[in-house]
Amino acid sequence: MSLPTTMKAVAINGAGGPEVLTLTDVPVPEPAAGEVLIKVAAAGVNRPDVLQRQGNYPAPKGHSDLPGLEVSGTIAALGQGAKHFAVGDAVMALVPGGGYAEYVAVSQLTCIKKPDSLSFVEAAAIPETFFTVWHNVIDRGHLRAGQRFLVHGGTGGIGVTAIQLAKAFDAIVFTTVGSDEKCEAARALGADVAINYHTQDFAQVIKNETAGKGVNVILDMVGGDYIEKNIRSLADDGHLVNIAFQKGSTATIDFMRVMLKRLTLTGSTLRIRTPEVKGEIARAIADRVVPLIVSGKIKIPLDSTYPLARAGDAHVRMESSAHIGKIVLTIT
Repeated sequence: MSLPTTMKAVAINGAGGPEVLTLTDVPVPEPAAGEVLIKVAAAGVNRPDVLQRQGNYPAPKGHSDLPGLEVSGTIAALGQGAKHFAVGDAVMALVPGGGYAEYVAVSQLTCIKKPDSLSFVEAAAIPETFFTVWHNVIDRGHLRAGQRFLVHGGTGGIGVTAIQLAKAFDAIVFTTVGSDEKCEAARALGADVAINYHTQDFAQVIKNETAGKGVNVILDMVGGDYIEKNIRSLADDGHLVNIAFQKGSTATIDFMRVMLKRLTLTGSTLRIRTPEVKGEIARAIADRVVPLIVSGKIKIPLDSTYPLARAGDAHVRMESSAHIGKIVLTIT
């Protein structure tokens, strides 16, 4: 089957609001050695896409400057040496950019075979959040069964993933959300304690709920004044893992508390990591998480879908913070 030379894609026409996302014609990428070309069926929408559109999260050097960090679709072509998949295979993939398009080239290492029981829309909602949560909560935060876990933003894409993954691994889950309705949604996903941050002080709630012991692992994308409160909320030998800083990346911290409680402060960003590192995470997800999704123990909550041409509307929805679950663009 011959491939087209051009495709529809969403480009960022200068940093700004959702209106700068423009549907345009661009060349179809050619897969490099070890890469596959995916004919995209659906693409997940994530907070980093918004940051990139605003000019605050540029694509890594050498990668597509089109937005989009996760896709599902079928393999359309193989680069030299790519042998893990065959043309026609249905996959989901973490991509370093270029997902808002009809085709995307990506390392075969960051692709996972799509289970037959999942739709392409569901599959597109998996890679970015599950790669992120697995690496930061399990690999870096060392969450174990029976431990207490806090994730901020429990009804966003990261949050709904973190709640369910932590529960699947038998943790006690705390989360913060922005309304009583979202508290109900978080509890329905498995959260043991859901905290409305508009009406409750999460640090005080955690102190009360844990008899002053605190939580063992915190996954935070807020930063700012949450950093000091997170440290107060951690148990001895606890881990604070930051993956974003919506309220800023600076804070005043009493490091005496860090020292006395033997805390670990860490964080990561996946986009700049090598395909080999991402590939290790992909294998862990394929082996240990996908079976939980297929069995229904972990669900893929979908908030809304938009056609590719309405990517700007998807970003408006994302920035409203009204969504519960994942936002996905449909391409074919």
